[in-house]
Amino acid sequence: FSTRNFKRKKQTFTGLPNITIVTPSNWLADIVHKSFLKDYPVKVINNGVDIRVFRPITDANIFQKYNINLNKKLILGVASIWDKRKGLDDFILLSKKKSIDIQIILVGLNNEQMRALPDNVIGIPRTESVKELAELYSFAHVFVNPTYIDNFPTTNIEALACGTPVVTYKTGGSPEAIDLETGYVVEQGNIEQLYAAIHEV
Repeated sequence: FSTRNFKRKKQTFTGLPNITIVTPSNWLADIVHKSFLKDYPVKVINNGVDIRVFRPITDANIFQKYNINLNKKLILGVASIWDKRKGLDDFILLSKKKSIDIQIILVGLNNEQMRALPDNVIGIPRTESVKELAELYSFAHVFVNPTYIDNFPTTNIEALACGTPVVTYKTGGSPEAIDLETGYVVEQGNIEQLYAAIHEV
């Protein structure tokens, strides 16, 4: 909105009765409570995933397709668009912590990003196949989401639905799907904590 339209919308909202604001995370609900909508009731309804698709899978063919070594500990990252906000730089820093037992796999990269990856990171372009995603989630030892901006990321719950622990940053609503039995939450940008949590899993 322009400032003028924003003020008009604000006046319109103020006069409407019986509105409930629905947010997908407690984090966003808190923001609404501090906004000009604070006088309206807020209900949190988390995002969901289809657990008929995202479920633990015990056999998969995708690993031959991308030359993934199943004898290594697989660290998975998934994003629809990778950039600094989604933690791509942090994965590059993680890749520099050499370990012969670890293989980082990033899904959703563009061609330029894949060409720039270190040798020990496997890049996979964005896939429209939820079956392939479910296979990757299921066989990964840990799903890592070092996001710097997020509401209630669906990727976290896709991984959990496939039986894979999640390590994420304390960002927005990203920690809300994680508890002591399902993963770890670490401070934004703390690569040492991130690395330690991954190894703990």
